[in-house]
Amino acid sequence: MTFAATVLTLYPEMFPGPLGVSLAGRALREGTWAMDAVQIRDFAIDRHKTVDDTPAGGGAGMVLRVDVLAKAIDHAREAHPGRPVIAMTPRGKPLTQERVRELAEGPGVILLCGRFEGFDERIFEGRDVEEVSVGDIVLSGGECAALMLLDACIRLLPGVMGAASSGHEESFENGLLEYPHYTRPAEWEGRVIPEVLRSGDHGKIAEWRKRRSEDDTRLRRPDLWERHIGVRVQSASGAQREVQDD
Repeated sequence: MTFAATVLTLYPEMFPGPLGVSLAGRALREGTWAMDAVQIRDFAIDRHKTVDDTPAGGGAGMVLRVDVLAKAIDHAREAHPGRPVIAMTPRGKPLTQERVRELAEGPGVILLCGRFEGFDERIFEGRDVEEVSVGDIVLSGGECAALMLLDACIRLLPGVMGAASSGHEESFENGLLEYPHYTRPAEWEGRVIPEVLRSGDHGKIAEWRKRRSEDDTRLRRPDLWERHIGVRVQSASGAQREVQDD
């Protein structure tokens, strides 16, 4: 089964963009994944191809029309049933590696890219659209966020990355940040590679990497660390209850 993406956008020329080069580009050419970019303006209902209007209640900017968006989504869903429809918006649920892995294991996605002030809110309930955010930032449009989501999915597809284990020893895969990496030269401007990494003792190396992963997460991302500790405590409690029940 080929992972496939349909991107609903006002700027289809932005795709595949950076996804057409490097590993993702090679996988695209080899048919490991596929994509099509659909112009939202093609679904406008007037002769001027209008896709937006002024905000109800007043205010700056323009809002994408719900009737136009609905037609575009209906078209994509009819052509690709079974794919989730995801809108890239800062008001959405933060994207996680867990959700990326779920999407990568499925048939693909339909991505809705906003512009201007965003979407008419009624589209989310009227068409069962999942709202996703790639960070607490505001972009000019959803296209860059869509590229980010697709890149995260594509690199997890079988055969895309060189080493089969590459996708499992990275930040967020186990709820922690990844340990730091080093390579030659052994010394650079007085800074040396940690001795343990040059020791050849794989047990000590694994222990060092685990400790650094935990330390860096605790210091740099206390929110992730608290979540990680909570999961570990919950898992341990669950295991203890199972033993007691037996």
